[in-house]
Amino acid sequence: MSLARWACIALLALAGCALPLAPPAPEPLLAPHLRLIGVAELPPGTEYGGTTIGGLSGIDYDARRGEYLLISDDRSADGPARVYTLRLPYDAHGLGAPQFTGVQPLQDSSGRPFAPWWRPRAGMERPDAESLRWLPGAQSFLWTSEGDFARGFGPQLRENRPDGSPVRNIALPASFSPGDDSGPRRNGTLEGLALTPNGRTAWLAMELPWRQDGAEATPASAGAPVRITAVDVASGRPLRQIAYQPDAVPRTRRLPGPQINGVSEILADGPHHLLVLERSYSAGAGFGARLYRIDTRAGSDTLALTALTPANHHAAPKTLVADLAALGLTPDNIEGMTWGPALQGHCVLVLVSDDNFNPAQVTQFIAAQYLGPGGSDRQCGTTGASP
Repeated sequence: MSLARWACIALLALAGCALPLAPPAPEPLLAPHLRLIGVAELPPGTEYGGTTIGGLSGIDYDARRGEYLLISDDRSADGPARVYTLRLPYDAHGLGAPQFTGVQPLQDSSGRPFAPWWRPRAGMERPDAESLRWLPGAQSFLWTSEGDFARGFGPQLRENRPDGSPVRNIALPASFSPGDDSGPRRNGTLEGLALTPNGRTAWLAMELPWRQDGAEATPASAGAPVRITAVDVASGRPLRQIAYQPDAVPRTRRLPGPQINGVSEILADGPHHLLVLERSYSAGAGFGARLYRIDTRAGSDTLALTALTPANHHAAPKTLVADLAALGLTPDNIEGMTWGPALQGHCVLVLVSDDNFNPAQVTQFIAAQYLGPGGSDRQCGTTGASP
């Protein structure tokens, strides 16, 4: 989800204030189940392969190649919609510098690069890529797009090869289509994607509640739950759906602009659990990120519910893994998450931020050993969780 417009407004407003604003009241940091390995950042405007690196919204690791695959949410504005490959070394002493090794434009179903926003192609949306996962064998990957609501395209689930060429579009349930008073909100759709180890089932996470399910979160209220749906990869048939309740917005805005909290990524943690990343932003107060763990077998199956109400379902219980601020860092706009190679017997989480192509932000890589709940069913380096 792009926050560049609001972030720029907030920064300009802050720069124009005659008096400094008081710092926000400190919040208690929640004890983490993560141990920080290191942080690496790229300055705004960093280039590779004739493109500006930015908008990195999804990341997944390929153990056979020893590389990460990243997807940019550039809507063919600063460059073509694209994926990068990357090496990101780390050891017990820290995280090394990111080493980009390749870039490929994503192709639409006709085999051509997606058209730029100023020259839209009839019958094809301008993608807003948010997450990606390798399919077994790493010969192709799934990726999600939030869609192109202004031109009538809802969220998309696609399969492409490493060279960017298309394999297919996977039809999503009709309930995923936006309506006047129902369905997903613009810029609040398919932010998260997790994949079962056998590659047969994909979990698709909305960032924000569907319109008919209720209001978005505010500092005073957690708002309505978001839907996380399991679909059969081969057919797109929905298998199960769970409701997930994000937190209230942790900080009140200090400038005109948004104050939001929603799901920005999910990742399988063994066969029956998902890690859920909540990303928040409040104008003038900055970004936040908290990581939770849920059991996909818990909570109600909400697939048949047209609208969610407190009386007709139970959200999946969640367990806090970490408030990333408790690691002693200031998280940027964290949107991507994957398992990296294990270190000293512990799984490692690798996270990446989407800088929104905003000069006031950075592309941030974070590596941390995972010491969280569970363990007996954990499969480091694999994606997905069984429904």
